[in-house]
Amino acid sequence: MHSLEQLERRIGYRFVDKAHLELALTHRSAGAHNNERLEFLGDAALGFAIAQVLWHAFGDASEHTMTLMRASLVKRPSLVALAREIELGEYLRLGSGERRSGGHHRESILADALEALIGAVVEDGGYEAARKVVQTLFATRLASIEASAMRDSKTQLQEHVQARGLLRPEYRVTSRAGDQHAPHFLVECRIAELGIVTRGEGGNRRDAEQLAARAALSALEAPAHRR
Repeated sequence: MHSLEQLERRIGYRFVDKAHLELALTHRSAGAHNNERLEFLGDAALGFAIAQVLWHAFGDASEHTMTLMRASLVKRPSLVALAREIELGEYLRLGSGERRSGGHHRESILADALEALIGAVVEDGGYEAARKVVQTLFATRLASIEASAMRDSKTQLQEHVQARGLLRPEYRVTSRAGDQHAPHFLVECRIAELGIVTRGEGGNRRDAEQLAARAALSALEAPAHRR
C-alpha cells in the first residue's frame, strides 16, 4: 500500500488527525467503522464547492446552465476518473472478499471513496480546506468546462453555417410573458436556406437564444441536413 503522505501531497492537504483520512479510506467490507458517513458529508461539500466555483466563474450563466455544468462535473464517471488519477484505489482498506474480487478498481467503491475523502477534509480542516482540495482535484476539468462554455451554442451554430456557406441564423423573440421580475421569453431561430426553425425558452433573451441555437445544432445533425 502507498504511503498516506503521498496521497496527501496529491490532494494538496495534510491532515491534522490522520484518523479522519484512515476512516475515509476504509470500505464497509472492512468493518462497521467505515467511510459511509464521510461519503454523505463529502457528497454535500463537493456539490456546494463546485456550485460556488461555477457561480463565481460564470456570472452570466443561468441556473439551468450551471446545474448542467455541476452535474457533468460531479457525475460518477468524473469522480472515478479523478480517483484513478490520484491512484486512490491503492490506499483503500477492503475486506478480504472485496480485495479478491478487485474492489480496488471497482467504480462504485472509487467514487464513494473520493467523496469520503472530501468529507474527511471537511471534518479535519473545515469547509474552506475542502473547497481548496476540490479546486485542486477539479482544476483541469473546471478549465475545460470554462473553455467549452466560451464556445457557446450560438457561436458554434454561427461557425457551422458559415462553414457550409449559408447565411447566418436569424433570431426573433416571438413572445414575452411574465412581469418585470420574472419574465419568460420564447425565441425562434431560423436557418432559412435549410428550412430549419427551432425554438428556445428562458428567463431572459440570451438563454432562450442559446437553447434555440442548441436545438438548431441538433437539427443540423439530422440525416436530412448533413452534407
